[in-house]
Amino acid sequence: MKYLVTGAAGFIGNFVSERLCEEGHDVIGLDNLNDYYDPNLKLARLKRLDKFTNFTFVKMDVADREAIAKLFEEQKFNRVIHLAAQAGVRYSIENPMAYIDANLVGMATILEGCRHNKVEHLVYASSSSVYGMNEKMPFSTEDAVDHPVSLYAATKKSSELMAHSYSHLYNIPTTGLRFFTVYGPWGRPDMAPFLFTDAIVNDRQIKVFNHGKMKRDFTYIDDIVEGVIRIQNVIPTRDETNTNTSPASSKAPYKIFNIGNNEPIALMRFIESIEKATGKIADKEYFPMQAGDVPATYADIDSLQKEVGFKPATDIDYGMQQFVDWFKGYYKIK
Repeated sequence: MKYLVTGAAGFIGNFVSERLCEEGHDVIGLDNLNDYYDPNLKLARLKRLDKFTNFTFVKMDVADREAIAKLFEEQKFNRVIHLAAQAGVRYSIENPMAYIDANLVGMATILEGCRHNKVEHLVYASSSSVYGMNEKMPFSTEDAVDHPVSLYAATKKSSELMAHSYSHLYNIPTTGLRFFTVYGPWGRPDMAPFLFTDAIVNDRQIKVFNHGKMKRDFTYIDDIVEGVIRIQNVIPTRDETNTNTSPASSKAPYKIFNIGNNEPIALMRFIESIEKATGKIADKEYFPMQAGDVPATYADIDSLQKEVGFKPATDIDYGMQQFVDWFKGYYKIK
């Protein structure tokens, strides 16, 4: 089977590409290698895929309408896993147009490619950030998500709505996956696991926001990949008898799932796990909540378990030890 994986030099896209290649599929991996964070890390991730003869890298921007249309027409993909996006809640406050281009225009070009080339299933990345001001815990895909607190979150919710319209109008099976705080080896430098580990091992102070009174549903990369691989094999179908008004499904061939660890970790407990893995105590400085942030995330994954029989369950101490070991090896820290 032939796959397009967008964001193949990104954290999740790189591991998903690896897994598909290991299973013997042909994978075209697309990325624009932008400089939102160190492109050398992205290139190093791509090097991990050099061993696969069934992987081909294409440097391309998902917002390039003509190039994407040509790629779809030439390659005739069976399935598409769309993980490319401009990531980061805080950066969306500084540079909103980057999110419009990558997350909205980029989603539209992918949907158009699927529409005109009879792709059998589009799986795409959404985010736990869509829950925004929701206070009911755990966050459920059955709940409305109409109050995002960042433009990043708004673009992810918009992607879900765009997918639904294409599923309805053109009968394109689409599945959106709301990822919850993904971490692990090769993780993103703009996220807390990386930022805290980098500071602690190099004897710098860490910034602890909301005075440490935060919780996150940290989800290990292997669990995310397992969820993606399982769900892409479950292709939604049109169901005219569906009278459910749930935001997570409809009469159209359209589904939304959470992928999270289903076990929120207090920020101070998370910091302790890094201290344990590094053997060093963090020098902490406390700050108020940052704009665009939320105090807690917590994934209801009942529908995911029911659909594919899988529940993420990697322990935070194990996961952070794996990350710290990779970090020290990659940056040659003793």
